[in-house]
Amino acid sequence: MTDVNSPTGINEQTPFEQFGGHEFFQAFVHDFYLEVAEDQPLRALYPEEDLGPAEDRLRLFLEQYWGGPQTYSEQRGHPRLRMRHVDYKIDLDQRDRWLGHMRSALDKRELSPELDNLMWTYLTRAADSMVNSD
Repeated sequence: MTDVNSPTGINEQTPFEQFGGHEFFQAFVHDFYLEVAEDQPLRALYPEEDLGPAEDRLRLFLEQYWGGPQTYSEQRGHPRLRMRHVDYKIDLDQRDRWLGHMRSALDKRELSPELDNLMWTYLTRAADSMVNSD
């Protein structure tokens, strides 16, 4: 991304900072999990009674992925997304439900088209890679 205010013309902020830092990711992930809580087929993938720990893990992961604090790895080790999800049957319907709630939460953030596309492209790729069942 270019930045006319930077002497190099390149935006030197991390994507984490460009998205809005911790506050962005906290609100984004919280809105996502509010919808997951009401989606019984998707909610069934979450074994914990309380979605709070899953919300924290996803927020920490996304913050780290986009250049924020390394707290996720410090607490949980390498993300190993596919390995961490292998015990859950994730089919195309589950993927689509997950993406639908992500899209809704992302739309509430009113990002620039460039940042929205950056996040959406990642989320779509990530969701596709988690499918492990017909």
